[in-house]
Amino acid sequence: MTEKMSLNQKIEKLDNEVEWFYSDDFKLEQAVEKYKEATKLAKEIEKDLNGLKNEIEVLSEDFSK
Repeated sequence: MTEKMSLNQKIEKLDNEVEWFYSDDFKLEQAVEKYKEATKLAKEIEKDLNGLKNEIEVLSEDFSK
């Protein structure tokens, strides 16, 4: 599901998931599952950012020639 989301959408979703831990909706029974979801999303964001970094490095190298 998150693969079709933009990077900004993923970051916003992660932010919302983290905010849940501080909200009145927090339930200890759901915390482990929410944590797993947030961790998975954070890894996807990191992967996307690394891809962008690599693309920028390639473009920067092309311009330096």
